[in-house]
Amino acid sequence: MSIIGLFIRGPRRAALAAAGLAIIVVTGTGQPTAAAPATDVIVLPGATSTEGITVGPGSTFYASDLFAGDIFRGNLRRGTAERFIDAPDGRMAVGLKVDVRTGLLLVAGGATGQGYVYDTDTGAEVATYQFGAAGTSFINDVAITRDGAWFTDSLQPNLYHVPIGPTGDLGAFTVLTVTGPAADTSGDFNLNGITATPDGSTLIVGHSTTNALYTVDPGTGESALLVSITGPDGILLEAGRLWVAQAFLNQVARLRVSPDLSGAVVEAVITSELFQIPTTVARHGNQIAVVNAKFDTGIPPTADEYEVVIVNGRRG
Repeated sequence: MSIIGLFIRGPRRAALAAAGLAIIVVTGTGQPTAAAPATDVIVLPGATSTEGITVGPGSTFYASDLFAGDIFRGNLRRGTAERFIDAPDGRMAVGLKVDVRTGLLLVAGGATGQGYVYDTDTGAEVATYQFGAAGTSFINDVAITRDGAWFTDSLQPNLYHVPIGPTGDLGAFTVLTVTGPAADTSGDFNLNGITATPDGSTLIVGHSTTNALYTVDPGTGESALLVSITGPDGILLEAGRLWVAQAFLNQVARLRVSPDLSGAVVEAVITSELFQIPTTVARHGNQIAVVNAKFDTGIPPTADEYEVVIVNGRRG
């Protein structure tokens, strides 16, 4: 996500734009095979930008308005969407995930250094976490495990963990310092997307500077190379496959991961003439949904509208 260029000027900003550093975040919930969508494109009415998408119960999806901080809610099967959360001024919304057990929506707050928790029934704010200082942290993406949520920081070698109890009780966050190759902060934009194994015993993170995916031990912070891949943005481990949005390549890669998490290979590349910088990916049955961030129009983007694109995730 080249949006970090808002805060960095000159050649470094240009380098970020060329690198295609975007994340977010994306999710899915292991839904059964979905019926054909009403449309291949779902417009987010009134959105000024977009970056993240996640799927909740049934065909419900949530998408973020990156620079406004607002959240849209829609239905993939019906092809509908509307503004669900009108965020206070000054917020951003990057990657986001639904904790289906508790009905909580976790949102990464980008350059604010914050993370937000909302109630998916009412849209009410449940909590705000200040993970890092504004301007020195960029909270990029979030993944849900059995015991809580993990957030990435693109400017610091840190992951932030928010405990979530079975009934939705939230605890104080803790900081996990990442070690090994994923701790590289030599670039302007580093840790990016995040996902987790079903049992939560291993995290997988994307790294924009090194063009790689790494496994991370959530107990120790130790990281190891999983696979090298160009321009990883939002990532999703689901249904035995690892999905990687490669935003500035206008494609989504589907990877097969070895059972011991020692490596991964690309088994398909999914493209569409409808893609326009797809930053994150969510899965609904045999379909995948991406958001078009349209960073090719500028930072912030200047497109007239922003949308979700639905394609067949099995093709390729």
